[in-house]
Amino acid sequence: TTGFGFENKDKPPTSKELADAYRPFILHCIDCFGVDRCMFASNFPMDKVSSCYTQLFNAFKLIVANYSDEDKKKLFCDNAKRVYKLDI
Repeated sequence: TTGFGFENKDKPPTSKELADAYRPFILHCIDCFGVDRCMFASNFPMDKVSSCYTQLFNAFKLIVANYSDEDKKKLFCDNAKRVYKLDI
């Protein structure tokens, strides 16, 4: 479902393989919109056909490994709380 053909392989992709495939697209979005206007999410359960939830979120972590803790907190938590008005 992602267009990378992972669903056609014998084994599910690793986090590194997912990160390598998604990195240019994710970084482009963050570069264009900034960390205050982006957040990580998934299309699960639909994406189960091409990857595992754990590997996907580990790939996201690999992609932004060099970002500051504050920026990672925005991408993985704070922006979603703000946008969806979550009181958690």
